[in-house]
Amino acid sequence: MKRLLLAVILFSLVLVGISSTGWAVEVDSDIKPYAKVSGVSGNLNSIGSDTVNNLMTFWAEGFNRLYPSVKVQIEGKGSSTAPPALILGTAQIGPMSRAMKPTEVDNFERRYGYKPTQIRTSLDALAVYVNKDNPIKGLNFAQVDAIFSKTRKGRYREDITTWGKVGLVGEWGNRPVSLYGRNSASGTYGYFKKKALFKGDYKNTVKEQPGSASVVQGVTEDRFGIGYSGIGYKTSGVRTVPLVKKGNSYKEAVIENVLDGSYPLARFLYVYVNKKPGKPLDPLILEFVKYILSKEGQEVVIKDGYIPLPASVIDEELGKIK
Repeated sequence: MKRLLLAVILFSLVLVGISSTGWAVEVDSDIKPYAKVSGVSGNLNSIGSDTVNNLMTFWAEGFNRLYPSVKVQIEGKGSSTAPPALILGTAQIGPMSRAMKPTEVDNFERRYGYKPTQIRTSLDALAVYVNKDNPIKGLNFAQVDAIFSKTRKGRYREDITTWGKVGLVGEWGNRPVSLYGRNSASGTYGYFKKKALFKGDYKNTVKEQPGSASVVQGVTEDRFGIGYSGIGYKTSGVRTVPLVKKGNSYKEAVIENVLDGSYPLARFLYVYVNKKPGKPLDPLILEFVKYILSKEGQEVVIKDGYIPLPASVIDEELGKIK
């Protein structure tokens, strides 16, 4: 069901309008502009994903221009910090780069008697990054697993510890692979572990970073480094490695390949809110979510290097907060 839903959404996104280069994409023309209302004020706290941190900051800035008296505080230390913050009431918005785990939903439901409300905000591609000088042409998941995982559940023939073991020669051949990743609080950490490492365990030599930008910065400064992070954090100092689940028909981390489903590491980005069934959301929370799902909010998604939602999905998400 999840694969079918993703396929439907990706097909819908194709209709949005793609340019011929990079991540350029237009907001669906059927998505309505945000309509400002009166009586919105107060403090809004957001605790959760580091991946979504930049998006939250841009959304907060746009929202604050409309409502100058509103103060939005954002803390991005990892997706796993969002559920307890919502449960304890220390945050009204819980950004996550993965869906809540069943145990997290259960903990919330035990406290409130109903489930948290999940809002899809955008689509992200997770990328494997190498230094801009690295000549590698591509990797399959078994190789990625053998690079990052000590359990090698992808059944690659050997542990990959040098760049020569993935076909690089010359000065690269005997150079050790230097690993960068996220910490266990991160949704990106969990998503990469599940999808690319076949649910295996990370090597102890992975240098865990507190944020997505830190991973990219590490690889930028380390010529023989490799790491994983959201596509929105790409810089001129790194290359994204073309990937494939099996074989060697590698796919670049570009929008066309995400939209047609051929790039193997695509995911939704979410915010979660505490909405009691049959009761309206607090006006401040409601309007902030509506701003995210508006034309202006989805333009922010593009600005930060991610993919906006089609109008059909926007309508579904708006229906959750009525």
